[in-house]
Amino acid sequence: MKEFILCAAIHFNDGKAHEGQPKNIESGFVVTGRRHHNCYATLKAIADSIGLQERIRLIIEKADRDHQGFITSTDRFVLRPEAFKIAKENNQIYHALHDKCEDGILISEDLY
Repeated sequence: MKEFILCAAIHFNDGKAHEGQPKNIESGFVVTGRRHHNCYATLKAIADSIGLQERIRLIIEKADRDHQGFITSTDRFVLRPEAFKIAKENNQIYHALHDKCEDGILISEDLY
């Protein structure tokens, strides 16, 4: 089965091992969503619900664009450059906003 992009994801590395994470994530946790802003909104909603707003705010501040990526059909978290190559090979790109060359990066708005 050929690997393809499933959805946007953000890796928040808190230095701890968590169950049920993508197979290549040894520490931290991954939040998924249709777009990256959905991932942040989900984390914030959970924090608000259980009263951890300040703690989550610090986690979100540490998660810069370098931690934004995608989940693949083979349960891997991949960063934007690798995700771009996978999506391009599978004709998953609707419009490539960052497709300057073969070294492009994938943004969630590029996907159907």
